[in-house]
Amino acid sequence: MQIDIPEGSEPIPYVWGDMVPKIGHAASTFSLSVYEYSTLGLREFEAARLRIAQINGCLFCLDWRTERDGEKVEEGFLDAVTQWRTTDTFDERTRLAAEYAERYALDHHHLDDEFWDRMKAHYSQAEIVELTMSIGSWLAFGRLNHVLGLDSVCVLPSAQDQ
Repeated sequence: MQIDIPEGSEPIPYVWGDMVPKIGHAASTFSLSVYEYSTLGLREFEAARLRIAQINGCLFCLDWRTERDGEKVEEGFLDAVTQWRTTDTFDERTRLAAEYAERYALDHHHLDDEFWDRMKAHYSQAEIVELTMSIGSWLAFGRLNHVLGLDSVCVLPSAQDQ
């Protein structure tokens, strides 16, 4: 489905703000909080986020790279996320973040004790909750943007500067 965006309106602010201002404001605040307040390392954060973007098929999310203190993940990181099981460029935390994102999105009923033992060996309980909330945000809002066709009409600010 493609939402009709009025001439001169930006797609995401229009849909999230003008169409459903109360829900949209709350959703936007939650979505932005994941980026603003995350304590997770950039690589594990991006591994989980990009794995959800791949699963959702959100074009905007796949093109976006989170930046922290002027740093972004390296070129080719998206390809490594695709190969999270076998890549030699991920440490265990990064690999687990990609695995958790995939399993959360596709097979959450089968997150077993063996998986949780591995997670708890590398993440604190607070980090697991934070990662879970982040994954939930990306799953919901990236999927919303893709299903409603917003991801194909949004342009990254960096692309507008070119």
